[in-house]
Amino acid sequence: MLVVGLTGSIGMGKSTTAELFREFGVPVHDADATVHDLYRAEAVAPVAERFPEALRDGVIDRAALSATLAKSPERFAELEAVIHPLVRRREAEFVAAERAKGTDLVVLDIPLLFEVGGESRMDRIVVVSCAPEIQRERVLSRPGMTEEKFALILSRQVPDAEKRRRADFVIDTGRGLEAARKQVEEVIRRLREPAADA
Repeated sequence: MLVVGLTGSIGMGKSTTAELFREFGVPVHDADATVHDLYRAEAVAPVAERFPEALRDGVIDRAALSATLAKSPERFAELEAVIHPLVRRREAEFVAAERAKGTDLVVLDIPLLFEVGGESRMDRIVVVSCAPEIQRERVLSRPGMTEEKFALILSRQVPDAEKRRRADFVIDTGRGLEAARKQVEEVIRRLREPAADA
């Protein structure tokens, strides 16, 4: 089974691209969705212990946690020390389950793939990208997004040019959904060629 890492900086269209892989029948594990779930499950106690202000009604309030991290970005490492091992465990369970089913190809959607050194666990890497001006327009149109937040997020991400350089495949989402769908279909075709897992 081929394990494919899907990544891309904020606003590049990674979530949409992950959905396109699903449309073509490829199982996708979403690290962000897993974090959302963990904040309502096993991550509640360890995160609340370190960030008590983020605990609301028995779950971790992401907005409150984000506000703390915006004021103290150096505390990201503290949060990641709790969250990353839990996400990795869920990811490993997903891969094992798909392998047991005889699945030939899975996608692990990991926003900070390069930042956490996750590329070594992947057989191939797909990077989602677009022109910087399109990225900026998409991100700043999000509710509650500010120039300051955008700059903070970018400062924690490997630059797009570096991601593209390290990718096996790049999907450009700047040319519309149909163009992206065709690129995803072509990537899947190439991944399933006999030489792909040699």
